[in-house]
Amino acid sequence: MKTKKQILFPKHRKILEKVGENIKLARKRRSLTTIQVSERAGIDRTTLVRVEKGDPRVSMGAFFNVLRVLGLHYDFLKLATDDEFGRKLQDLKLLGGK
Repeated sequence: MKTKKQILFPKHRKILEKVGENIKLARKRRSLTTIQVSERAGIDRTTLVRVEKGDPRVSMGAFFNVLRVLGLHYDFLKLATDDEFGRKLQDLKLLGGK
């Protein structure tokens, strides 16, 4: 089965790049090398470099394991928690809007 190529707009790619940059800074603040983090996360060093660059082709599991090694795994629980748009849609429905 052929997979579709994922398309990311530049403004969305920048978000991933910022996440990668934040992860890289967190690693450096802890004085950990890419080898140490990649071994502890169970990923290749090249995958860690891709995580730190915000590469959209890296699995969410790899991002999670890197955050786990850095002690930031609970940050994953913050993803999609502030669903402002969804709440507005729900409120409209509750108020009888269409």
